[in-house]
Amino acid sequence: MTVADRSRAALDQLRPRVSGDLREVDLSDPARVHELAREHDLVVGAVPASMGFATLRAVLEAGRHAVDISFLEQDALALDDLARSKGVVAVVDAGVSPGLSNLILGHVQSVGQVSRYTCYVGGLPEDRSGLLQYKAPFSPADVIEVYTRPARYKENGEVVTAPALVGIEELDVPGVGVLEGFVTDGLRTLLAEESIPEMRELTLRYPGHAAQMRLLNELGLFDTDPLEVDGATVSPRALTAQLLFPHWEFAPGEPDLTVLRVEVDVVAEGQVERHVYEMVDRYDEVTGTSSMGRTTGYTCTAVVRLVAGGHYAAVGVSPPERVGRAAGCFDRIVADLAERGVVLRHSVEPISAGEET
Repeated sequence: MTVADRSRAALDQLRPRVSGDLREVDLSDPARVHELAREHDLVVGAVPASMGFATLRAVLEAGRHAVDISFLEQDALALDDLARSKGVVAVVDAGVSPGLSNLILGHVQSVGQVSRYTCYVGGLPEDRSGLLQYKAPFSPADVIEVYTRPARYKENGEVVTAPALVGIEELDVPGVGVLEGFVTDGLRTLLAEESIPEMRELTLRYPGHAAQMRLLNELGLFDTDPLEVDGATVSPRALTAQLLFPHWEFAPGEPDLTVLRVEVDVVAEGQVERHVYEMVDRYDEVTGTSSMGRTTGYTCTAVVRLVAGGHYAAVGVSPPERVGRAAGCFDRIVADLAERGVVLRHSVEPISAGEET
């Protein structure tokens, strides 16, 4: 196994824990990615979203299998023909959400016709007392994307686009408390599921955080167009990020948690059932592994094992819902997560037609 990153400091942190080759490589150069990929059988992509598409394309051009958690800005399915021409398997969005949430939907689709899908998901600090009641368990730049990108969801069979940070609702999570969810643009490939009329993803935060981020957004502090200030050219987003990110960094050993709740309404034999999958995962004090690292990384590596072991062998680019529909794959992933202490709880309850929304 080889781990590559441009940061020597990041690699040095891994040295006590990784038995493999650690290489200092600038992965923003597709030629270097292609060269490195050619040395290996399978590549895991975990770069910032802005680099994700070019990185994945370089891996596929090298003719290597791929599992990606980079949350690509572009449509990964645009690389499907390339992957097929190379005869390789590529699974994208293989994290928590998108990722595990999509796997759940694909698996439940085997039960019957899905009439509604809702995903609530969030990564949070255990201690909510800090500035803005938030810290970023993944790339802070990608967090700002969540707060600025218009949200797409499905309503009455149509794709609807709404401004970021709207549609707020409360969710009471046992052992965590009341959280606020707001609609975000996390459905991605699921928007292509034409047979499902109602679909939403809501990002979870502690109450009040969304209103604070909406204020920053409305003031223009997340804008990317440069401004002239006292003779200097300044990007509002770059400046805001420079000020926010130090407050959003987790201190070493600071605990985080990840909440996931997926509700899927299924019509089967004339009855409507709601399948609910829930997960509350916390920082691992023994290994010093963050919850977001656990839930994202272990989902990803479970998919890696599927591909490497030949259990999922569909040539081309596959979104995770397609993996969830493949026989036995979802159960393997859930068992893999459970072995590592990430537990997904499943319940089913009958509902009436009036309760579906």
